Amino acid sequence: MSGRGDDRGLTVRVKKKRGIKESSRRWLERHLNDPYVRRSKADGYRSRAAYKLIEIDDRYKLLKPGMRIVDLGAAPGGWCQVSVERTRKGAEEPHVVGIDYLPVEPIPGATLLEMDFLDDAAPRKLLDALGGMPDIVLSDMAAPTTGHRRTDHLRTMHLCEVAADFAVRTLKTGGHFLTKTFQGGTEGELLAMLKKNFTSVHHVKPPASRDGSVELYLLAKSFRGARGRAVDENVGAGGEA
Repeated sequence: MSGRGDDRGLTVRVKKKRGIKESSRRWLERHLNDPYVRRSKADGYRSRAAYKLIEIDDRYKLLKPGMRIVDLGAAPGGWCQVSVERTRKGAEEPHVVGIDYLPVEPIPGATLLEMDFLDDAAPRKLLDALGGMPDIVLSDMAAPTTGHRRTDHLRTMHLCEVAADFAVRTLKTGGHFLTKTFQGGTEGELLAMLKKNFTSVHHVKPPASRDGSVELYLLAKSFRGARGRAVDENVGAGGEA
């Protein structure tokens, strides 16, 4: 990773201003002094979140050339960027499709859908754009925070459950699922479902996750197979199994 030298001797101070809450001022100051934020700008990534996927992939070797990848909650595009880089196979364009209800600036090598993943039409559109079934489903989705920890946890867990359901319905045998969750316990039913459908399931906290953050990632590796799932293997433009 480049940009390490940029961290030396630089401390940004945000002045107190009328109309700006002290908590907001401290957050902005912390953000501007975050070495991952500086590094993401130097390396050309859309956000510091790119390094979370990089660190997880460096450890678990998930992304491989030629893989088909679905990125749920893609904005602003950091995970799509990393997925394209790590799945590109020679001159062949990689198969990476991202979806978010927020607009995402174009990323060479990726298809971006501007729609809500909770829309009933989203799964079909994702598979059509991908041209086959995914090797990996990634989800960095999190519900907008309310400030009430329990409420935020429940809302993000709902997104985690919907993403997991999509993964089990669409993944190729041997595929992987990676999703954001929060400390405070993964719902028992979800964890049981993943353990039933994947060879291994465990929590991961990459170094790029901020200290003190309740954020965790749930990694389910090696999908056991498609028995009983509702989406047919021939769904999608390519009809590839």
